[in-house]
Amino acid sequence: MKIDKNDSTIDDFPFYNDKPAAFSPRQWLLLVVLVFAGFAVLITPIPLFATPFGQFIPAILFFAIPLFYLARIAPFHWRAIFRPMSFNHLKWMIGIGLLNLVISVLLGLLVVKLFGANPNHALAQLSDMTTVEKVLFFLKTLPQLFGEEIFTILPFLALMHVFYSHCHFSRTRSIILAWVITAVIFGLAHLPTYGWNLLQCLLVIGTARLVLSLAYLKTKSIWVSTGAHIINDWIMFSMALFVGVPTT
Repeated sequence: MKIDKNDSTIDDFPFYNDKPAAFSPRQWLLLVVLVFAGFAVLITPIPLFATPFGQFIPAILFFAIPLFYLARIAPFHWRAIFRPMSFNHLKWMIGIGLLNLVISVLLGLLVVKLFGANPNHALAQLSDMTTVEKVLFFLKTLPQLFGEEIFTILPFLALMHVFYSHCHFSRTRSIILAWVITAVIFGLAHLPTYGWNLLQCLLVIGTARLVLSLAYLKTKSIWVSTGAHIINDWIMFSMALFVGVPTT
């Protein structure tokens, strides 16, 4: 049965179809620009941010810059990307996090064998940190990984809006295109981290993003995709720290 595009009974994503708030093209564009502005703050080497506690500033600004603007243009509805956690959400969070871990490790091993891969230098230095530095490193990843979800989900909704409202694609086609494009963008954003290894970033990081985004696609809650991301990365960090397993 064909579902009507305006069927209000669909448990749907916010904003892409002008519900619960409509944004002008200029507002959508500025929102995406600010997403990338937050990313630029995160990766720009500034001495103040290089201190143990200063590193938290860009990690927080990473998500705060675009979220502040979202709250400004949708003052009563910006929380639509956050849904209250349920037990079912928790199951999806854990399941997607562990699934992504398995897929990432297998793909990483395959890419290393076929094409070669570059290490994540930040993780390579983890074992040389003091205990306090290690604790701060793990804590800093909490706002940063949340920022990575904002970096993915807001452009996902913007692309859905373009495909659905302007290109007049079906909802399903809009979801698939936005899902794949944001995974590619996420992979490319990791190029400096992995020595500009394009295949590694697209095949390993891009695929990991596809899996992690499933948590949001299923639950419509950025808390779930953030939790899955934290589970995946913290296990990988722990493997690198305590087991000495290299991560790609």
